[in-house]
Amino acid sequence: MLFLNPLLLWGLLAASIPVIIHLLNRRRHKTIQWAAMQFLLKATRESRGKKKLRHFLILACRTLGIAALIFAAARPLVSGLLGWGGGAIELVVLVLDRSASMEAKPGDGLSPRRQLVLEKVRAAMQHLDGARLVLIDSATAQPQDVPSPEVLAELSSTAATDSSADFPALLTRAAEFLATTHGRAEVWLASDLQTTNWLPDDDRWAAARASLADLPQKPALRVLSLTGTAAPNTSIRLLGSRRAGDDILLDLEVLRAADSHVSANLSLTTTLNGTRTTETLTLPGQSLRFQKRIALPAGSVTGSGWLSIPADGNPRDNAAFFAYGPARAVKSLIVAPAGEAADYLALAAAPPGYGNQHCERIEPSQAASLPTGEISTILWAAPLPAGAAAEQVTRFLTGGGQVIFFPPGTPPAGPFLELNWSPPAPAEKDKYFILKDWNHGDGPLRDGLDGTPLLAERLKAIRRQIPLGDASQLARWEDGESFLTRRIVDRGTAWFLASTPDYSWSNLGDADVLLPVVQRILALGTERFDASYLTSVGAEVTRTLPGETRTRLDDCGTADPANAAYLAGIFQLNERLLAVNRPAAEDAPEILTREALDTALTGTGYTLLEQAGQADDPSLSRDVWRAFLIAVLFFLISEALLCLPKKSTVQVLPVHQNAETLQR
Repeated sequence: MLFLNPLLLWGLLAASIPVIIHLLNRRRHKTIQWAAMQFLLKATRESRGKKKLRHFLILACRTLGIAALIFAAARPLVSGLLGWGGGAIELVVLVLDRSASMEAKPGDGLSPRRQLVLEKVRAAMQHLDGARLVLIDSATAQPQDVPSPEVLAELSSTAATDSSADFPALLTRAAEFLATTHGRAEVWLASDLQTTNWLPDDDRWAAARASLADLPQKPALRVLSLTGTAAPNTSIRLLGSRRAGDDILLDLEVLRAADSHVSANLSLTTTLNGTRTTETLTLPGQSLRFQKRIALPAGSVTGSGWLSIPADGNPRDNAAFFAYGPARAVKSLIVAPAGEAADYLALAAAPPGYGNQHCERIEPSQAASLPTGEISTILWAAPLPAGAAAEQVTRFLTGGGQVIFFPPGTPPAGPFLELNWSPPAPAEKDKYFILKDWNHGDGPLRDGLDGTPLLAERLKAIRRQIPLGDASQLARWEDGESFLTRRIVDRGTAWFLASTPDYSWSNLGDADVLLPVVQRILALGTERFDASYLTSVGAEVTRTLPGETRTRLDDCGTADPANAAYLAGIFQLNERLLAVNRPAAEDAPEILTREALDTALTGTGYTLLEQAGQADDPSLSRDVWRAFLIAVLFFLISEALLCLPKKSTVQVLPVHQNAETLQR
């Protein structure tokens, strides 16, 4: 609660006047013992307690009536953002989340959450009597003085973006700014509490809380939660893009609200180099993953396009952008001695009929001079690299390459990236190692885009070598040991399989498992060449280099030159062509729980306003002086009723009872 006229609160001292008068009146009377009065006192002793209670109630009504009158004169405000305080707020630091998810509209579908919070903050600032307003937005993370709350919604730094937010960094930035200012301050965090923007498990929260605690005058922290029911929304997301000869292959995902389980039709518009085509998608439920193959114009070297769906509850997630460069052969390298395993790996990496896929085999002794310039994937069926070879493979992984390690069949030597093999182990006599469980939604053993699972249960082994070390397990044998693990190294990935395509080991040489695993990892490897055309908002590659100018090529959405660096679209940066999409984290639906928020902001004494997601109340504060005037009236009426004289009742006895009384 805040008071617009806090000096009038000194008038609360007047509430003690009825008490003082009561105490003075008690001192004016002198008690004299009179025997005749003892009988009267005894007769009234039973009602003395009730009289005292009534007197105390009268005194309380008089005192509270005066106090309520003083509160009304001080003009109190009740708000989720404005807390208790007898002094005026001198500074408000507004940390504004303007990520893509903030453009979702509440259930009424009228204004996005970002616009709602700006209206609420403007209304709240009108009651703060000229307090300074400083904005820190999630895109730039730079403090900016707002000259007037009235222009808050007109600033380019409060406009919609396709970026994400990083609240641990934003709160630290707010603390750094407050360290250079003085006066009573409050920090208002306005967000939809999307978990991927708050990162509650991030270690930087401890530093952010410490920065606030070290301030000379600790600010009040208010969290303005813009959650609640949202308008119906469907989003489209690009999972991957690669050129295959004269076609471009797009892996796409369409998501609907969590409660959408009924099949529906959706219009999908594809724009390629200015040419538009429209088709109808059938969504069987909440999500649909599919691959779209787009034929490129004859002789096309580079180009771009986007896919869009009709506008709905959030216009920022209705388009996905792509770009492509020259066609390039898919090249892989096999590091293995000649033999059955190397032959099967060559068939999986360059199957007959795949004219644009080529592979080459080299001996493990030549690995120190790997020709990795045009290589997308390395298939390593030899002892783990060491020395100069390890440095080469590490550089290849860091640059976005993919490496698949197969068991060497020899006792483990030195580790690579702190990963190693167990000793080779045979299965029990007349038994097999059987693949029992694998990740159906992630990794090279995932189900197809149409939901069809791989026939991985057909894999049987009579010999295996288990990958060891800190890596993600994506598949395991029936005894729980790892079959497939993944270790991400910067932009690349190292994969470890616990069997090799040799029939003295297993039937991995069959096409059921080896072919889809290798082909999917090859596709990931080729993305390191296509990555120069595809990126997301906020990535380092989207920044203009010295002398570069940024030109937007698509007509999807409204151009905003001031925020071009934070928008998705097709951009030409001199010679560079970029398809920029919103970060994948912005499509994650998880909302921060109250327990996670308590953990992130522990010790800050924050307050949470959860009603701000409603569109029917544009104000963050309410002037409640009228309620105190009603309270004054209530206390005065109560006092008057308590002061009314008690009605006396005279009991009239019959004549014969009066006669009997006289005889006694």
